[in-house]
Amino acid sequence: MPMTTADALHTLDQLIEHWEGEVVEFKEASNDYDTDRIGQYFSALSNEANLRNSDAAWLVFGVNDKTRTVTGSNYRPQRDRLDSLKHQISQNAGATFREIHEVDHTSGRVILFEIPPAPRGLPIPWKGHYWARAGQSLIALSDGKRDEIRAQTLRVDWTAAVVDGATLHDLDPAALARARDAYIARAGARVDEEVVRSWPIEVFTDRVGLTQSGAVTRTALLLVGKPESAWKLSPHPAQITWSLEGPERAYEHFKPPFLLTSSEVFQRIRNIRIRLLPTDQLVATEISKYDQRVVLEALHNCITHQDYTRDARIVVRELPDRLVFENEGSFYEGQPEEYASGTKRPRRYRNPFLAQAMVELNMIDSLGYGIHHMNREQARRYLPLPAYEIAESDVVRLTIFGGVVDTNYTAMLLTRTDLDFSDVLALDRVQKRLPIPDDAVYRLRRAGLIEGRRPNLHVAAAVAAAAGSQVDYIRTRAQDDEHYTKLVLDYLEKFGSCTRQEINRLLLDKLSDALTPQQKEAKIHNLLSKLRRKGLIETQGSRRSARWRLRNPDSAHS
Repeated sequence: MPMTTADALHTLDQLIEHWEGEVVEFKEASNDYDTDRIGQYFSALSNEANLRNSDAAWLVFGVNDKTRTVTGSNYRPQRDRLDSLKHQISQNAGATFREIHEVDHTSGRVILFEIPPAPRGLPIPWKGHYWARAGQSLIALSDGKRDEIRAQTLRVDWTAAVVDGATLHDLDPAALARARDAYIARAGARVDEEVVRSWPIEVFTDRVGLTQSGAVTRTALLLVGKPESAWKLSPHPAQITWSLEGPERAYEHFKPPFLLTSSEVFQRIRNIRIRLLPTDQLVATEISKYDQRVVLEALHNCITHQDYTRDARIVVRELPDRLVFENEGSFYEGQPEEYASGTKRPRRYRNPFLAQAMVELNMIDSLGYGIHHMNREQARRYLPLPAYEIAESDVVRLTIFGGVVDTNYTAMLLTRTDLDFSDVLALDRVQKRLPIPDDAVYRLRRAGLIEGRRPNLHVAAAVAAAAGSQVDYIRTRAQDDEHYTKLVLDYLEKFGSCTRQEINRLLLDKLSDALTPQQKEAKIHNLLSKLRRKGLIETQGSRRSARWRLRNPDSAHS
């Protein structure tokens, strides 16, 4: 259906301002454009819209793709010739434009080709070849992407199914009111608030993806359903369980509407204030134990990604120093650490219908920034970053820390506010005794942020005084080899000779506690070999009864 002039101009402005490369393509096309090339773009943009769960893709004529400024296009100025392109595309693609919109912009005529996403399970070809996008380039649709589209017919979105016997009367009025507020807040200037509030319930719930043509879906019951209607989802339990574990124990079950009860779960958590003392300061930094946005982000992620077909609850366990969130189903795409830096974007969800509704209701971010935001917020509060674990039973376990794990790490964040976030991510892995890449080890060591040797790296204690861990730091700090060399040479100079066992007794308790017993033995062996190669010491006697002595006592400390 053609847009009004105002709608078309608004859509054009939105595409230019919020351009996403793989589903939008701008071309100047000042006079003409090759039809075969248009067909290739139709195939590529339609396939990418499918893979990204986009409602539509757009090919735009009359806009410069580099400057994103309107230049105007004289492509097929007659409307009947423009409409004939639909038939040409359909003959070779098996599909065609949803609509072709003409926009009379102040800087010239702009044509918006609205391209529908490829149908589930069916990639769109052009003349027998399947196309995709790589940045601004057209490329052949990869086998992986083609398989991903074709496999869609094998997957069933549990959350999109219509619930037999459920009606709009099963939806909670308070939750629906909150849903309208959330939708208006997210949409901002894109919608007229009075118009949204005037929509009947069935219109509003269809618009935000809670219902299908007024029919109540499982998504609707989960997010805005009445508690007493949750039984209609049986045998799949729609429930969040909070449990308090430690010296005191308690628990409570929360039913839908999850749009409201997720906040009630947060209210059960004991969110006291904690104090952190920076180096050389008498005034402590005071923060809340848990940040509400971080907790709700974690809980909403559980709701989004839960595999409801496994008939299990979402569990939130409150321990004295941390929160542990558990939801059924392995991590659906990629690994958690890939999202921490904010560079990875999810291409698909386990529950796409539910996920899209939660995006519309401002509960989650569709671009995968949620994990990145949680990491940023924890770092801003000087606490350990969230930790993910995939259990053997395909349960995702997320831990949000409410206290200090490594005092050196926390002290480092308190005093070094200039740290790059990539360094914070690496330091957090160091404090948790997790491996980090070689380039990160080199960078952090060079900056004096870490010490020790693999696998016993630790955050440097340049600010350890504030954390009260000076003794632990001295016991884990590695001394220079010159220090141990002097101990051995002084010992031999005083006693003349000694066995390897005596050297071990001399050095073992002085080596860093970050080293294992085997690593300590190896370090002593390497130290003695180094002194022998320098001609400072030598062995006397058979291998079993060998004794070490100075080779030239007069030059031992020269």
